[in-house]
Amino acid sequence: MRAAGRAAREVLLEVGAAVRVGVTTDELDRICHEGYIARGGYPSTLDYKGYPKSLCTSVNEVICHGIPDDRELQDGDLVNCDVTIYLHGVHGDCSATFLVGDVDDIGRHLVQATYESMWKGIDTVRPGGRINDIGRAIQEHAEGNGFSVVRSFVGHGVGETFHTAPSVPHFYDPHADTVIESGMTFTIEPMINEGGSELGRIWPDGWTAPTRDGSRSAQFEHSLLVTPTGVEVLTLLPGETR
Repeated sequence: MRAAGRAAREVLLEVGAAVRVGVTTDELDRICHEGYIARGGYPSTLDYKGYPKSLCTSVNEVICHGIPDDRELQDGDLVNCDVTIYLHGVHGDCSATFLVGDVDDIGRHLVQATYESMWKGIDTVRPGGRINDIGRAIQEHAEGNGFSVVRSFVGHGVGETFHTAPSVPHFYDPHADTVIESGMTFTIEPMINEGGSELGRIWPDGWTAPTRDGSRSAQFEHSLLVTPTGVEVLTLLPGETR
């Protein structure tokens, strides 16, 4: 899991370094795919339930699962790149939202608050805690900054299976009261909206998930291992900090 997590992070940083005005999301997908293969891995998303690409690229009002295409990124765009590599029999999963060119102040605030919200959630993780502690911390921070938390998509267990238990809501759900135990591996990946929290109609491609009101969305994600004393972030590189 550590090797897969670090490989995913390396690929994500390579993709992020290529984000600029005029680049297509297809080009980002190519860089991502080649990054997986160069590390001896395989894209977890490619042909997963019919998904056609190696990377998810969600631009502006797209919450998640955007499919790379020949669209060129424009000055002021936000783009989330979601990377998952299958390596040594397990999946490493992480994502980040990148700024394209000159992004307005509200967009920058949205991205920063989303990043902080993810870490607020990570900081709650410890054996004996509960899954809904994570969502409470994320929701309080996001809403305290004037934004809303998507409820239609959640974090998930990850390991030999791409998506498994537990489900990890990014808002406070009293029913998400699973006790956190040492050895668990799961993602925290809040999707935070500039406007309302509601999901719009999925695009005809069957994957692309936009906000209902057309407002922008941002997301950050890490994969985690619960340790006897707290949490280890599997998708950070050695020496890398928040």
